[in-house]
Amino acid sequence: MRNNLSISFLIFAFMFFISCGQSEEEKVQSEAEKIKESMSEMEKEAQNRQKSFEQMGEALTEGKKVETIDFRELRNLLPESLSGMKRTNATGEKTTSFGLSISHARGDYSDEEGTKSIDIDITDMGNMAGFAGMAMYAWAFGEFDRETDSGYEKTTTFKGNRAFEKFDTVNNSGTLSVIVGKRFIVQVEGYNVSMAEIKDAAGSVDMSKLDSWKDYGIEK
Repeated sequence: MRNNLSISFLIFAFMFFISCGQSEEEKVQSEAEKIKESMSEMEKEAQNRQKSFEQMGEALTEGKKVETIDFRELRNLLPESLSGMKRTNATGEKTTSFGLSISHARGDYSDEEGTKSIDIDITDMGNMAGFAGMAMYAWAFGEFDRETDSGYEKTTTFKGNRAFEKFDTVNNSGTLSVIVGKRFIVQVEGYNVSMAEIKDAAGSVDMSKLDSWKDYGIEK
């Protein structure tokens, strides 16, 4: 009798173990399915987001394809030095994302004492040139003139190009931004300098060369 009970107990225990094992396996499979479904949803969301970015890129570029100027060419337009300042760094890069392509170069300048500095940025807007690209600069389409006790900002022209200048008379710091050929942006920022020095720095960039590149790489 005892042997029969022992065998029955063992059989019951074995069946219970198998049942529990199947239950755990089903749970694992269920969790795996949930993870798979979640990843699928995330992938769809990522694809939709990328599509939205691409559509936005097409709207901003007006469907144009433009090969930007090599950033090395832009970097070559940076002067070796400015009046009383040496170039401490010169960098360049090209970035392409969601159909938007931009080429950029930057030069940093400072005096020996490190008391004043000027930065020059030259940017090829590439396929964002024209109305879409200039829309990023509100001053490109209107007139603006504002003055306070601590400085001023206004639209102007520089070497025949649309420009915007801003200066803080308290900190002696300012910015001059110039649009060349409706494609290139030359921006000069100065710290502890005069606006005259900022304009001299901007004038050291060959803007006529930039203007000659305004139709470069445009797919017609």
